[in-house]
Amino acid sequence: MDRRTFVKNTISIAALSGFLPLACSFLKKEPLFKISLAEWSLHNTLFGDAREKLGSEKFSEGLRKNSETTLTGEITNLDFPVIARQKFGIEGVEYVNQFFLDKARDEKYLRELKNRAIQEGVTNVLIMIDMEGRLGAPDTEERKTAIDNHIKWIDAAAFLGCHSIRVNAHGEGTAEEQQKQVSDSLYQLAEYGDKNNVNVIVENHGRLSSDPDWLSDVLKQVNHPRAGTLPDFGNFPEEIDKYLAIQKLMAFAKGVSAKSNKFDEHGNEISIDFKKMMEIVLNAGYRGFVGIEFSGPKEVEYEGIRKTKILLERIRNQLKQQFS
Repeated sequence: MDRRTFVKNTISIAALSGFLPLACSFLKKEPLFKISLAEWSLHNTLFGDAREKLGSEKFSEGLRKNSETTLTGEITNLDFPVIARQKFGIEGVEYVNQFFLDKARDEKYLRELKNRAIQEGVTNVLIMIDMEGRLGAPDTEERKTAIDNHIKWIDAAAFLGCHSIRVNAHGEGTAEEQQKQVSDSLYQLAEYGDKNNVNVIVENHGRLSSDPDWLSDVLKQVNHPRAGTLPDFGNFPEEIDKYLAIQKLMAFAKGVSAKSNKFDEHGNEISIDFKKMMEIVLNAGYRGFVGIEFSGPKEVEYEGIRKTKILLERIRNQLKQQFS
């Protein structure tokens, strides 16, 4: 081989080797969806017996003043990202603010929580917000207070790196009145969230919000790119077709909550056809995190989470050709 040929071949090999990592990155396919864990799946283990001992009113007051001393569970909110990764091999977490209700503006606490997630290689996905007022209240001042209460959680979500907060669309009045009141609150929160790169998403979580047509109309009225839904597989009354309802809510989805409760001997959820649900989710073009939300008793919380994860992984594998 002469010198000119040697140099030419060497350059070609070097150039090709430079493109190999890029080529490999194209060949490596992302999964159809990632799996996260909703903290509510462990709510019994986190709460302990505090609510029964204190009663609802004192318990709620205690959470607002000092959640760490009020909760008597075997684990704490700070443990959650560690448990998600080490116990279940799950890469995303969805917090519930009830477990750190007094910490929204506690930067030291939030930094510790964020660092634990980073150390475990876990993505902070969202925070579910409860106990912060009715966004659909008829009184303007009550709604303003509720909006202000939620704003601090948008700030906390931004600090933690979450893409969304989940809110409740509860209020008072006729369906039309509540729709207008909730829409107004959501728009204000979405405008604030836009400054922080945080979405404001509504779960079908009882009352009017479990009517997919009512909730869809709310999102149409809000008409803001930061406002969306968190469709939950299980939060519908019996008279509503949950599969059709999820299909409607997926038009606005920025997250998905895979509610589970009991399983048969084959590992299938007995009341929800998970494969049918996930086909609806994927047909809507959704490819984000799907959150496990196991709602069974404390004695089987860990087992229920594992069974739900196995079920979602099995379905993901079954559907990868259909949706590739």
